[in-house]
Amino acid sequence: MYTPLDSMGRVSLMMDLIAQKQRTLGSNLANVDTPGYIRQDIDFSHYLSTMNNPLETKLSEKLGPSAVATERYEEPVNSADELLRVQENSILYSMATRRMSNIITEMKTVINVGK
Repeated sequence: MYTPLDSMGRVSLMMDLIAQKQRTLGSNLANVDTPGYIRQDIDFSHYLSTMNNPLETKLSEKLGPSAVATERYEEPVNSADELLRVQENSILYSMATRRMSNIITEMKTVINVGK
């Protein structure tokens, strides 16, 4: 059975992943001139594919959320590309916060109707 709390948990996880990706992209930009620095990124597809897995849900409830896997790419950091990724990431964050706001509004409506 679907509940808004399930959706709220998923959106919360997405917001956490987006924030972690933003930190990773910021680190890439900060190290753009560091010799030998290896570009890092976070792939959302790994996490999105496991969000509906019952085993993953049970394990995460018992053990807590898993650590975010950062991928490393053997390529130099291009500041223009990183800034583009930061912008894309900020759009994802805006969408996630809007979705969370909609969930809260739905819950408020249900509460007010029940009074």
